[in-house]
Amino acid sequence: MKKSLVFLLLCCIQFVNSQELALVKKNSKIGYLSKDGSFKIDPQFKSARSFSEGLAAVENGGKWGFIDAKGTWIIPADFKDAKDFNSGIAVVQKDKDWVYINTKGEIQKGPTTDKVFDFNDGVAFFRQNNKVGLINNKMTVVLEPKYDQIKPFENGYARVELNKNWGIIDTNGKELVEPVYAEVGNYFKGTTWAKKNKTFGLVNAGKFIPIDGAEKIWDFETQDLTFAKKNGKIGYIDLKGNWAILPIYDKGKAFSKNLAPVLVGKKWGFINLEGKFVIEPTYNDAEVFSTNGLAPVKESNWGFINESGKLVIPTQYGITTNAIIAMFTQQDKGFIGGVARVKNEGKWGFLKPDGTVLANQWFENAELFSKSTEKPQPAAAPVSAEKPKQETKPATKPAAKSASKKKK
Repeated sequence: MKKSLVFLLLCCIQFVNSQELALVKKNSKIGYLSKDGSFKIDPQFKSARSFSEGLAAVENGGKWGFIDAKGTWIIPADFKDAKDFNSGIAVVQKDKDWVYINTKGEIQKGPTTDKVFDFNDGVAFFRQNNKVGLINNKMTVVLEPKYDQIKPFENGYARVELNKNWGIIDTNGKELVEPVYAEVGNYFKGTTWAKKNKTFGLVNAGKFIPIDGAEKIWDFETQDLTFAKKNGKIGYIDLKGNWAILPIYDKGKAFSKNLAPVLVGKKWGFINLEGKFVIEPTYNDAEVFSTNGLAPVKESNWGFINESGKLVIPTQYGITTNAIIAMFTQQDKGFIGGVARVKNEGKWGFLKPDGTVLANQWFENAELFSKSTEKPQPAAAPVSAEKPKQETKPATKPAAKSASKKKK
């Protein structure tokens, strides 16, 4: 009996910790909405950010602090500006300086750096003498400054530049791809695309495999095919460097659910892994399928089709776009976590897969749902609540999109 009670208690705790909240703006005030459509925290803030690692940065009386999912102040509003928590650390502006704090609000002192950078995947850049290295969330140096530039980490890997050549490292600073290439892509299943001199190819286990006729290669996403260009047309290559689908399309996008949107002439449709049309090209635009089997398609506006091509949600909405989040694992278009953020008649809301609007509510602004759990997880770049995906500009720039040497 005791075991059953403990199990039920653990389930309840897990449910509470996994709750997701969305920042929304109503009547010019910001609050946080739960997925049942009710307000977990009533609209009351002038400026705020989405939850990250159990805390959300909010502004109060011109100062920023952090609240939990109950709306309780965990870190008092003592800062001139504040960014999201990541890896248990947030960047805040204390007086004129940008510093690190932990989830207790305690200032964390790291090595001397020319600029304070956000944490991501458990590490942050630091820059000395125009070279860039890595620290962990214990403020310990993981990688001494040696690179000219490090791009943001994606799923534990980052592109690095040294002497105008590019390679790839992991969060331990280990070089997985030597920086000897003119360009490199993301790191997927031990493979990346690269450009060597003027030739595009794949790099695996330190070996460069040229791709016949490739003029450009895009990043691998969730499947073992990615799109590439040859003679001005788009086709698809596999992880071994073979043209799995011949380049005959005008444009293309990533495979998901074994389907990929491609453009023929002026219309988009979807092909399967054999390059055959499953959904004929009839749309003005199209995006990849979400995990729930629905994909955004555009006529005059956007709607959603299922994997058989049936229009299940009418084309009457605007959909959101954000290049920064798209760099990470989640897409900022279509259904994410069971809902899709859409715009209708100047208002924002959340569609459910059956086409109904969550709680039948529309807002002046709505951000994506984010987990209010305290468990550390990768977080997107900080955004302002005033407009969808518009970044709050601090008085001085605390971090760049990538760590690079200063321009003279």
